[in-house]
Order: sequence, then C-alpha cells, then structure tokens
Amino acid sequence: MLQVEMSASHRATSGKGAMRRLRMEGMTPAVVYGGGGEAVRLQLESKTLMAKLLEFYRRNTLVTLKIDGESEKSVLISEVQTHPVSDALIHVDFCEIDLSKDRPFDVPVVFEGIAKGVDLGGVLIVTCGTVVIEGNVLDIPDQCTLDVTDLDIGENLKCSDISVPDSVRMITAPDETIVAVTLAGMQETEIEEDEEGVVEAEAEGEEAEDVDASAE
Repeated sequence: MLQVEMSASHRATSGKGAMRRLRMEGMTPAVVYGGGGEAVRLQLESKTLMAKLLEFYRRNTLVTLKIDGESEKSVLISEVQTHPVSDALIHVDFCEIDLSKDRPFDVPVVFEGIAKGVDLGGVLIVTCGTVVIEGNVLDIPDQCTLDVTDLDIGENLKCSDISVPDSVRMITAPDETIVAVTLAGMQETEIEEDEEGVVEAEAEGEEAEDVDASAE
C-alpha cells in the first residue's frame, strides 16, 4: 500500500462562514473520525493537499498526518468534497485506523499483456475490476496484477489466478470470474436472447391467464 505523510494543524473554528474564510486563506478544513475518541477538526494547506491527492486519490493509501509537528495519526481518506464547477477543495474526511488490526480493502486489478484471443478478433471483457483483500494495512498491495497474454477466445481468468502475499487473505470468492475473452458481439447477443426469453415467457403467461378467464 502507498504511504505518504501530510502536515496539518488543529482548527478551532467551525460553521459555514468560518469555513469559507478558511478556504479563502488557502486552507482546506478536514475532520478525523474514529480512533475511539471525539472527531478531530484540522486544516491543511490547500495547494499541497491537492498535489498529494492527484498522486494517490482513489488508491489505497496510508496517510500519516503530522499535526502541529507534535502528534501523528495514521488515517485513510474516506471522502473528499470539491466544488462542482471549479473542482476546488471544500472539505476532507479522514478515518483513523489501528495499524495492529486486520481489515478488508478493495484492491484494483491491473491487466498485463495483450490477450491472444484479442489478436484473433475476440474482445476482452472485464467482469470484476476489483477484489477484496483482508490483512494489515501495511501488507495490503496497492494493486493486483493479472497476465492475460495467454487468454484465448472462450477462456477466462478467475480470482484464484491472482497471486497475493502470504500475509493477507483473499476475500473475493476463488471462482469469481475476473476477465474473459469472447467473440465480438457475443455478449450483446446473449443479452438479446435473454430479453426475448423474458418477453416470450410474459406473453405465454398472459395467454394462459386469458384462457383461464374465458374458461371461468
């Protein structure tokens, strides 16, 4: 898992007006939840925070918050609020975690190589882009890799084909299909056939109801 350090300072003010003034001064309000105590109000320098977020946002990242140069908190980013038009930072929520305890994480799957079936005219279909892995936050991988080079048309790779460190545990079912190669248009055809089957079944049901009604 990625690990970064960020500087923060305690924030005494609250309320919309105070938060607006804080942002005008180039600071972003933040709150740390968890840790078995009350929420901690903080503020971070907006430019530095944005630069960090662009590096790791939406990736599993352990953040060490250095608060006023005196204390530290190990946190994960739980929510980032931005302005809908300007994308300026509005607020950040952090979740404090216990580094001694295991917990589950959603880990993205990255595919390596070009599938053999794609070269033969097939289409690579990703059915599961993330897997759930449980373990200590320091042992959780940033991503899982899966080599699709030998994947032919009609073949697939499952969760059991993903290798993870011995120190963590895969939670996603081993028979969960992660990626497959199919003929172009096969998926759409199957969906159309399913929809036609539903329509036919509904029509047959309506005809049966009409027959029953006339018999009565």
